[in-house]
Amino acid sequence: MAFDISSFKNNSVRVKFDDVDYDAFRERPLTPAALRTLRYMSDVESHTICYLRDLLVTPSHKDPEVTAFLTHWAYEEFWHGEALDEVLRVHGVLADYAHIREVRLAQGVADRLAPINQALAANIIGEDFVAVHMSWGAINEWSAHAAYARMMQREDHPELTKLLKRVQKQETRHLAFYASQAKDRLERSAKARGLTRFAMKAFWGPVGSTIQPKRETAFVLNYLMGGPEGNKHIERIDRKMDEMPGLAGLNLVRKAVAKYGVGPGVAERRRALVHRLTGLRAAAAPRARTVAGALTRPVEVPKPAGSGESTATA
Repeated sequence: MAFDISSFKNNSVRVKFDDVDYDAFRERPLTPAALRTLRYMSDVESHTICYLRDLLVTPSHKDPEVTAFLTHWAYEEFWHGEALDEVLRVHGVLADYAHIREVRLAQGVADRLAPINQALAANIIGEDFVAVHMSWGAINEWSAHAAYARMMQREDHPELTKLLKRVQKQETRHLAFYASQAKDRLERSAKARGLTRFAMKAFWGPVGSTIQPKRETAFVLNYLMGGPEGNKHIERIDRKMDEMPGLAGLNLVRKAVAKYGVGPGVAERRRALVHRLTGLRAAAAPRARTVAGALTRPVEVPKPAGSGESTATA
């Protein structure tokens, strides 16, 4: 079913969090692991405006339906960050605009080059690049939806659950738009399918991994996606992406989180590494034997003129 952009626009509101009982967090605080994860989530939500900046230099800005969605998407994501920050502050965690500024400044040169790279690549490719953008958005929103579900499950805190269900409800509408757009665009163009498959396989990583230190991404992935329950979410997202035209079999989430030591793909990654090392060792063996043979080969040592011939071993 096509996404109803008019309904989305007319019903877009800031997430409600002024009725949350914050005293409940003082009586029963969240775990340190949950707070560390919430900080990561808040940083990602607050960085949405920077993602939007990069998207608007691509052909996506030419489609009024896409820009209508992005306008409200950025607005809702901003308030998600504000809501999570309120929970952090109750726990004594610094959560203000100074921190957000630090996160943005920490991106360095890569942040300044990002819109340039996006503009050059996307505008050379043209309209088919929008399919990459939409597919990327779909997997990110599915990941966010799963992350909030796992946070609620792990902490089992009534007030946190009340807030995150509201956030999750808005994320559901976001992923519906991205998934609908991605499917339509991939169905229409073989070039879009090939381009998107290549880009997702080569460049996609877990949400937040481009703006957070690797250790933080690893911690959050282990907290949210570790264990049997986490595996279910990983496999569910990959199945959703399999349903996209031209993207079947990529196992994007499985492979991406395995790089951080999380999920069912870890064992496969280790086996692949062992296989690769075994292959390298086997390939190097003949050269090693050649070098060893050269080092132990008898070497002729010339004798002074008029003397008999002899050989010496090096």
